[in-house]
Amino acid sequence: MSRGQAAEISATGATVDVGDVTTRYLLYGLLPGWFVPGLADWVMRRRTRIEDTAGTKESLILPHCPKGRGGTPTLMMAQVGLPIAFTLRYEVNPLLLSVQLGGAAVHEATALWDVKTAVDSDREVRPVEQHIHSFLESLPFAALASLMCLHSDQVRSLLRGGRGDPDAWRLVPRRRPLSPGCLAGIGAAIGACVLLRYGEELLRCARASRARKKLSRTRKGR
Repeated sequence: MSRGQAAEISATGATVDVGDVTTRYLLYGLLPGWFVPGLADWVMRRRTRIEDTAGTKESLILPHCPKGRGGTPTLMMAQVGLPIAFTLRYEVNPLLLSVQLGGAAVHEATALWDVKTAVDSDREVRPVEQHIHSFLESLPFAALASLMCLHSDQVRSLLRGGRGDPDAWRLVPRRRPLSPGCLAGIGAAIGACVLLRYGEELLRCARASRARKKLSRTRKGR
C-alpha cells in the first residue's frame, strides 16, 4: 500500500476486513486456480490412458488398480481441499496455520512421489502436463503465504507457541460465517470440478483392472 492510499484510508476512516479479504481470495482466486489446472491435468491423464499404463503404489488409496497411478490425485485432492474447507469455516489462528503448513509440506512430498511414479511407468508425461503439475504444486504455498501476510498477528502467535491466546489451539468458528447457500455452492463446485472427474478416472481404472484380471483368469483356464 502506498503512502497516498494509507493517507486516504486514514482520512476517510475506511477499513479493510481481513476476514473478507481472506474469503474473497479463497473463493475467487484459489478455488478457480485449483479447478482449471486440475481439469487440464485430468484431460492429460485421460489422453495418455492412465488406466492402461501408469498406476499407484498406494493400495489403500486405490486397491483396484495396483499398477495404476489414479489414486495419487485423490490423496492430493484431500491435502488441498481439507485446509481450504477449514479456512472457509473457521478463523485463522495458530492451529489453522499449522494445518496449512502441514498440508503444504505433505502435498509437496506427494507431488514429488506422484511425478516420479508417472515417469517410472509406461505412461508418457508430456511437458505440458509437467507444467500443469508445477502450477498445482504452487497452490498450497500461495494460499499459505497469503494467509500469513493477511494474519501476521496469528503468525506471531504461532511462533510464540500460542502463549497468551486461549483460542490458539482450537477451531474457532468464523465471526462472519458464510451462508448455507454459499457453502452449498462451493460444495457443488468442488463436486463438479474435482470429485466428479477424479471419480470418473478411478472408475475407469477399476474397470481396466477387472478386465485385466478376467483376461488373466481366462488365459490360465485354457
